[in-house]
Amino acid sequence: MAVLKLAALIAAVIAVPLAAAPMPQAVAPEARWLTVGTVRVAALHDTDFLIPNDGGTFGVDAGVPAVTAVLAAAGAPTDTVRVGVNALLVKLPGHVVLIDTGVGVPASQLMPSLAAAGVKPGDVTDVLITHSHGDHVGGLVTPDGAQAFPNAKVRMSAAEWTFLQANTGAAKLVAAITPQIATFAPGTMVVPGITAMSVAGHTPGHVAYEIVSGKARLLDIGDTAHSTIVSLSKPDWSMGFDSDKAIGKASRRAELTRLAASHEMIFAPHFPYPGVGTIAAKGDGFAWVPATVASFTN
Repeated sequence: MAVLKLAALIAAVIAVPLAAAPMPQAVAPEARWLTVGTVRVAALHDTDFLIPNDGGTFGVDAGVPAVTAVLAAAGAPTDTVRVGVNALLVKLPGHVVLIDTGVGVPASQLMPSLAAAGVKPGDVTDVLITHSHGDHVGGLVTPDGAQAFPNAKVRMSAAEWTFLQANTGAAKLVAAITPQIATFAPGTMVVPGITAMSVAGHTPGHVAYEIVSGKARLLDIGDTAHSTIVSLSKPDWSMGFDSDKAIGKASRRAELTRLAASHEMIFAPHFPYPGVGTIAAKGDGFAWVPATVASFTN
């Protein structure tokens, strides 16, 4: 009965692209801290997905053999693409901010990872949502459908909230979090030190969040890119989860080009945990440069 209840919750609340993927993989909870200027942030591990290389997600306009060749050249398995699911915790004066909430159920490690960071759900004052796909909003509710972060404002762009409300499969989630919702326009500083930046194409209101402290910056790129191998080496290939694939390609290319030039540190929720590093230009594409162990304070 418990398994059936969880399955029903997944179907009702996480009725978005990754819900059709294989079940989340078992991972250990983990929190890794680093500093951005004077601000402390922690990468939280939630789960991993193994996405089949079947032409439905990566390289949908390139074909399976082309994706296979890219994966093989990188020395990676060619039948699946591993995609992490991670969240970002930000501690600011007067605010405990969580950016995205992971899959929620059944294999989510977000809450144990949050506990490893010394934070209780009731401590969170602001939940910032990059976009409303289930692997980013599933953790907004508990397995019984209650608000997971009862003292928090849940902040997402106005366009994304409209998009989520129109998703009939997310009706229970929408009902649960409606009292918490605070919307904004991209370009807004949503909490002191964190500004929402539009990255178009993935969903109608998809945003990245830039954390600024003095001259230091860290950009949570949301779903601008999903794989350190395929998304970076072939940014112009269509991504199956993008609602507007043409705009998604253009946004991905433009944002990766900007990041390769600026060397700004990023947090990529779907890159291998902890998902912190920089983007480098490589040929006609890009490469991932993960942060060194010395970058983390624990």
